[in-house]
Amino acid sequence: MKSPVTLVLGASPNTERYSYLATKLLNEKEYSVYPFGIKKGFIDALPIQNIWPANGTIDTVTLYVGPEAQLAYYDAILALTPRRIIFNPGTENPELEGLAKQKGIQTMKACTLVLLKTGQY
Repeated sequence: MKSPVTLVLGASPNTERYSYLATKLLNEKEYSVYPFGIKKGFIDALPIQNIWPANGTIDTVTLYVGPEAQLAYYDAILALTPRRIIFNPGTENPELEGLAKQKGIQTMKACTLVLLKTGQY
């Protein structure tokens, strides 16, 4: 995989989901992407992963699961020591944001699709 790698947490094969659109756009813009989700399937030719990546391999985690679902991933996300976590609309979570900041992880309340389309990613 090229780097840096973005983990899309909540990746879905449903073409109407924002996680699908973000994964597709990241791939089109030639970012390395690790789509992680509970549903099996593909986003274009990328298989949705059901195995958590190794620590130290992820630069950015972009969230597409709500705060309650994030709770189960707190330790795993923080153990990845990503450079940043993007809280997309509807995924804002002050608790996870605070834990990330304590570990020196940058957090952003932003829309991955907007960041990509405006060249700010």
